[in-house]
Amino acid sequence: MAHYFEERPESASRPGSVTLVLPDLHLRLETDSGVFSPERVDQGTRILLESVPPPPPEGDLLDLGCGYGPIALTMASRAPGATVWAVDVNRRSVDLCAVNARTAGLDKVRSVHADEVPEEVRFSAIWSNPAIRIGKAALHEMLTRWLSRLTPDGAAHLVVQKHLGSDSLQRWLNEQGWPTTRTASRSSYRILRVGAR
Repeated sequence: MAHYFEERPESASRPGSVTLVLPDLHLRLETDSGVFSPERVDQGTRILLESVPPPPPEGDLLDLGCGYGPIALTMASRAPGATVWAVDVNRRSVDLCAVNARTAGLDKVRSVHADEVPEEVRFSAIWSNPAIRIGKAALHEMLTRWLSRLTPDGAAHLVVQKHLGSDSLQRWLNEQGWPTTRTASRSSYRILRVGAR
């Protein structure tokens, strides 16, 4: 079975579209098979976008695991002066996110593979619905890689389902020196705020 966290999904292309409606935003997004949640904007993603504080108005922001772009495009809409890095390992997702950003006229979205972000870039905000299903070791490695690139006053906001380990992830992050608090809880999802260490 193909997974949305594979670099090049082998599933046949089945283009579709979804609508993201938030109080401040209405976007139509192109989707395809082989990417995360192609039939609808995932509930966790929606809860994240309805719960997080506004992103910093400028600087570099990160959507970690961008999929077809609902988080990145929301960040870019709410912070038009910022550069939003939309990062994924799935090439189909990266391409879709780039198309959706262009269609929405959000020209400060940089949709790239995870290995293509310049090493010197640091993020004042990271928003993510992280790929929990890649396994604990890979998840910890991914979060360590990107949280280490927060600016000193930066913060990440992650949405994680309770039954997929949000509480144990919060403990682990605190143990690693990233001050982590739960800022919202809704429909079995937790929003975790992670500060720089």
